[in-house]
Amino acid sequence: MNRTTERTALVDLSDVSKRYGNVRALEGVSLEVRSGEITCVLGDNGAGKSTLIKIISGLHQHDGGTLRIEGEETRLTSPREALDRGIATVYQDLAVVPLMPVWRNFFLGSEPRKGAGPFKRMDVDFMRRTTHAELLRMGIDLRDVDQPIGTLSGGERQCVAIARAVYFGAKVLVLDEPTAALGVKQSGVVLKYVAAARDEGLGVVLITHNPHHAYLVGNRFVLLRRGTMVGNHTRDEITLDELTKQMAGGSDLDALVHELQDS
Repeated sequence: MNRTTERTALVDLSDVSKRYGNVRALEGVSLEVRSGEITCVLGDNGAGKSTLIKIISGLHQHDGGTLRIEGEETRLTSPREALDRGIATVYQDLAVVPLMPVWRNFFLGSEPRKGAGPFKRMDVDFMRRTTHAELLRMGIDLRDVDQPIGTLSGGERQCVAIARAVYFGAKVLVLDEPTAALGVKQSGVVLKYVAAARDEGLGVVLITHNPHHAYLVGNRFVLLRRGTMVGNHTRDEITLDELTKQMAGGSDLDALVHELQDS
């Protein structure tokens, strides 16, 4: 057994619920995020994945159940508070400035400065060197950190965002459908760096609707359907075929198959 499973979970949701007026977005969802592991959250559109992200990232607060960070029960009030507690969220529509160079996007909002008084200015050389070194440490050998980030592929931009979160000390990395708009090759590249973040000791939450991508890297699998949790498994408890079947609807899918065969 991996030793990390014996430690306190970095993030622990127990029986968490969320309503928007009369609409039930989440009901009784539980998951654990541990250091050096990837917890995959699977579900189709409307399953509740986005609501779950918002609760973990501090954008929205849960109505029921408990949220613990490193064993301490808490209620995150803002994304800033979540970030201060070590939870970094990388959304599918990456918050980058396409025409700015890679190094500038890497440090966007956290630019180191040098000098004093009226002579204080951004430490451009440090940012260039650090960006290249940190990307290289994650296995990303970028040709030129001065190139606009908009010239990178979607997969490369995702990888820069992951490396940035690692550099700025994230303990938990939440990835919102990082491979959704990518082809097979680029998806493989992103999954490689997701695994690299895990190997750096981060706890990763991978939100996806693709069971094949989840099973390639995941340690734990939480399945959502219409706001409820329909499965919560560790890797040794479920096969890819079973995961795919549950993701596709399980008994609902079997019923549909029979109905189509009988028609």
